[in-house]
Order: sequence, then structure tokens, then C-alpha cells
Amino acid sequence: QLQLVESGGGLVQPGGSLRLSCAASRLRLDYYAIGWFRQAPGKEREGVSSISSDGGRTNYADSVKDRFTISRDNAKRTVYLQMSSLKPEDTAIYYCAAKTPGWTVSLRDEEYDYWGQGTQVTVSS
Repeated sequence: QLQLVESGGGLVQPGGSLRLSCAASRLRLDYYAIGWFRQAPGKEREGVSSISSDGGRTNYADSVKDRFTISRDNAKRTVYLQMSSLKPEDTAIYYCAAKTPGWTVSLRDEEYDYWGQGTQVTVSS
């Protein structure tokens, strides 16, 4: 079974940057599309970005477009989310998730089968 582990969260000031990583253990990642999701306290989980299995397709939520960049290194079994120009409203627990088929991208969480445990991102001065 695919296991995903997120890392790279932390406390950052507004305007700062963080890079999140989503690493797969034991199984190859290149069959799966990967999505990043986030959930803030008292809010529903929302899709942030996703990337196809070969990295050729990506999509972003409007709220993060032009600030976040998703990428992947299948040889390292890792997907990244580079976050820049962070705002307090980006504060949330960030999760990565995997789905098949791998050639489509989606921000709909119901399409994803495997989830990581999440990493906290706090944007505050």
C-alpha cells in the first residue's frame, strides 16, 4: 500500500517562503497523480494544487496561483510544493494525496485514495 509522508512545514512570516515535500515509501510514485490539500481550523479541506504522474500537467487553486509551484522527482519518489509570498490565510495543515489514473489532475479530494498525515504551516508575524 502506498504510504505518503509530508515534511517542510513550520512557522514563517508573511511574505516568506516554504517548500513542502511529499515522499512515498516502499512503492513507486510515478503511477500516481499527486495533489496537495489544506485544511484551516473551522474550514473545509480545499485543494491547492495537483500534478500528473509524469509532471506534464499541473493545476492550482485561484488563491495560490502565481505564488505556489508544484513539481516532482519520480526518481526520488518525492513531490514538492514551493510556496512563496505566503499570507496569514495560507495557515493550515497541508496534506498530500495520491490517485489513479495518474495522467489526470484534480483538486477534488474524493478522487484521491492515499493520504499523508499532514504538516502544519503557520504564517504569522
